[in-house]
Amino acid sequence: MLIGFKLYLITDRKLFADSGEMFTAVEEALKAGVKAVQLREKDLPTRELLDMAYGMRELTARYNARLFINDRADIALCVGADGVHLGQSSMTAYAVRKVVGDKFMIGVSTHNLEEALTAEKEGADFITFGPIYPTPSKLKYGKPVGVESLKKIAERVVIPVFGIGGIKPDNAKEVVNAGAYGVALISGILGEVDITSAAKGYLKTLGERL
Repeated sequence: MLIGFKLYLITDRKLFADSGEMFTAVEEALKAGVKAVQLREKDLPTRELLDMAYGMRELTARYNARLFINDRADIALCVGADGVHLGQSSMTAYAVRKVVGDKFMIGVSTHNLEEALTAEKEGADFITFGPIYPTPSKLKYGKPVGVESLKKIAERVVIPVFGIGGIKPDNAKEVVNAGAYGVALISGILGEVDITSAAKGYLKTLGERL
């Protein structure tokens, strides 16, 4: 399946005073050329997450961008998202594929070679792999895996690999040079004062048209 994006923006409403500010920030990134957003608000109650997902679907559709919902295939289906992003404790990609068929794209978070190969075997369309560099949001996954591990993963799997974890403007190129198809990030864009410039910088590094 054609992925159609190399910059994968992931949300974190805790970076903002309220969800309205988060939506404004995401829209700035979309205006700058970002073409894929993952709604990743794991601690929200189901109805609140559903409401937020409807809003994010409306916003991403306005900019012809793909929307992925973290973990919740049911909510992704409800709002007409483009796909779901699964963690290692989520339903398996194989199980989700049985429910959604080929309508959805499936991304899977991986942290080692075994998880990457399993995700590919079970039908994932792409994976994220990391954390590549130190980052507060990925501390629970252990020490950074580094670009050499990323290189080995990229050599072993056929599906696109997105590097994640601590990716900044000064190391994004290194991640791509190690074999990553693209990069996934949160604070590298949403944590910046000038979101438009930050997004355009990453898009330029990744060779995406603005």
